[in-house]
Amino acid sequence: MPKLYDLAITGGRIIDGTGNPWFRADIAVKGERIVKIGKVDPSTAKKTLDATRRAVSPGFIDVHSHSDFSLIFDPRAESTVRQGITTLVVGQCGMSLAPINRRFEKLLRRYVAPFLSDPDIKLPWTTFKQYLTKMRRLRSTSNAVHLVGHGTVRIAAMGFAEREPNRRELEDMKAMVAEAMRAGAVGMSTGLIYPPGMFSKTKELIELTQEVAKNGGTYFSHIRGEGLTLIKAAKEAIEIGEKAGTPVHISHHKAAGRRVWGKLKETLEWMEEARKRGVDVTYDQYPYTAGMTSLVTMLPPWVHEGGIDRLLERIRNNETWARIRREMEVGTPETENILDEAGWERIVVSSVKSRALKQVEGKNLAEISKLLGKPDEFTALRDLLLEDQGGATMIMFSMDEGDVEYAMKGRYHMVGTDAWSVSPTGPLSSGKPHPRFYGTYPRVLGQYVRNKRILELEDAIRRMTSLPAQRVGLRNRGMLREGFFSDVVLFDPEKVIDKATFEQPAEFPEGIDTVIVNGQIVVDSGELAKARPGKILLRRN
Repeated sequence: MPKLYDLAITGGRIIDGTGNPWFRADIAVKGERIVKIGKVDPSTAKKTLDATRRAVSPGFIDVHSHSDFSLIFDPRAESTVRQGITTLVVGQCGMSLAPINRRFEKLLRRYVAPFLSDPDIKLPWTTFKQYLTKMRRLRSTSNAVHLVGHGTVRIAAMGFAEREPNRRELEDMKAMVAEAMRAGAVGMSTGLIYPPGMFSKTKELIELTQEVAKNGGTYFSHIRGEGLTLIKAAKEAIEIGEKAGTPVHISHHKAAGRRVWGKLKETLEWMEEARKRGVDVTYDQYPYTAGMTSLVTMLPPWVHEGGIDRLLERIRNNETWARIRREMEVGTPETENILDEAGWERIVVSSVKSRALKQVEGKNLAEISKLLGKPDEFTALRDLLLEDQGGATMIMFSMDEGDVEYAMKGRYHMVGTDAWSVSPTGPLSSGKPHPRFYGTYPRVLGQYVRNKRILELEDAIRRMTSLPAQRVGLRNRGMLREGFFSDVVLFDPEKVIDKATFEQPAEFPEGIDTVIVNGQIVVDSGELAKARPGKILLRRN
């Protein structure tokens, strides 16, 4: 007798992604889709998974991922899929790998070099459509949803110029954003703390976001400041969405620095007021009190003009370095001052490109200064940046646990890793990455749902599934429904927990048994399987 179904999941507690209470039911899968939720006879399926004592939920959607920088090297997406992540929203913080203007390609490569395993990898495309065509051929484990990065677009139009675009340059940028949206991007992202995004004015961003609005997309923003300028920066993001007529999503929302701890109450109130005015604003968060970015981000904005090579020239010049040091010590009211927000002892170098510097990975800048025999931390920073050619990344301990919990309980919150897929072995195994690379989703489920009871389980799953699906316009994912694509996670609510730490980050979580993407098992009994069924997803797929 022919089998009716390819897969049956029986006996589990269904957490369907809506936030509703769990219920007991079986699930039948045929091809890529869920075809039945109810009572399923195991003998009617080619394969049966016994989900007794397991929760069965939609696959998690990482609404803030940089895995576009890693999938081209290793499409297995091991560190993310083993967290239960089945869809990655990539192209974040103003950085995407398309479009490319060959005239400025070197600047783009240097811009994204800290995040690439091989900065010299071939990038054989210019338009966003060509880029997505290439990505479809990767055969990755996870699905991917793409944003176009404002920083990448700005580089393609005008390099690293520290000025407003002229009319032609702005029209070029608008055309590139429009092309990306037509090709399948679900929105545009900005990284306004980074060059060249930091050189842009609000007016420019509104005009570009209007192109996103015309195509039904969303404006994603790493806002202009998360320290002393937090409130002003959050207001700017809302203003851009309101004036452009598009939804707004604030990335990895946080208050970075002791002097702004507690300020998230104000930003969430501003979001509430904005929604009353009709602005669709949401945000994501990772469940840690430390962030991670490139080490050159510590330097004042003007140092970045012209790209990394010009930055390194300025650092080499003694007179210019004296000015840089002075501004880092004193700060300015209009820009972020990471040193002031964290301090030398709380800034840890997580990865370097230079083999000669591998000894500094996992150590803070105060420790590095002593290890390298430097007279002070500023000298250690300068020499490290020069020797590593600006390629180092850092982890900054600058947040308050109370703020993390407060933001997590907010109505418009969803979960994101702000990481990229890595692996303990192979080309993506270097450095000491932030533990969020391996542990974000199981940490929320184990620490903040089960242990601290900050969220109810069903609500936490909603913030990981249907809410991000709604944010990026995926109509057939994010919930367990008949007719929806079969992206499914089986986990033990009593055991699921992150194992990754800042000291030992490359540790896979416990309690996530099975992960299914488009009807195929990609994690089986907690181990990575061979299937690579991931797709490039478009808005309203």
